[in-house]
Amino acid sequence: MRINEIFTSIQGEGHFTGVPAVFVRTSGCNLHCSFCDTKHDNDTEMSAESIVDEISKTIYHHVVITGGEPTLQPDLPQLVERLHERGYFIQIETNGTRPVPPHIDWVTCSPKDLQRTIVTQPNELKVVYQGQDMTPYEQIFHAEVLSLQPCDTGDETRNKEILDATLSYILRHPEWHLSLQTHKMIGVR
Repeated sequence: MRINEIFTSIQGEGHFTGVPAVFVRTSGCNLHCSFCDTKHDNDTEMSAESIVDEISKTIYHHVVITGGEPTLQPDLPQLVERLHERGYFIQIETNGTRPVPPHIDWVTCSPKDLQRTIVTQPNELKVVYQGQDMTPYEQIFHAEVLSLQPCDTGDETRNKEILDATLSYILRHPEWHLSLQTHKMIGVR
């Protein structure tokens, strides 16, 4: 598997915000979003076993497999199987354009291209909000948790506008929950 990095931190966004976790950040993506925080030119080839060995050096049982797009990794099903054998809770963060392996404990789908999205029944739908029409998301997806996350544009003024629009939308549509990138706010990975 092409691994960008493995590190421990807290889950900074979405349903599990604040939960200590091991992050397995894969490299490579089939989409190229301007706001992506993964550097795709820096990776190391690792086997599923060596990844599990790295994870087992930590005290955490919540594993977040993220990217890039983790479903591009051909050995992902083997990694999931090995992690479950050792009792880990597995969360995957995907753009939803490719099938997710079975037996993932929590699927967070953050769609970036609705035309190509095939994962329509995740545990959590996390939309990066920039003021877009939410009707297609509400028609396509069926999820336990609906998270709306203001897009971080890198521009303080624009970010404030997006945050205000996000809050306004959520207050009018209470089925949605606010997701903030708290890891950025508190200065951790």
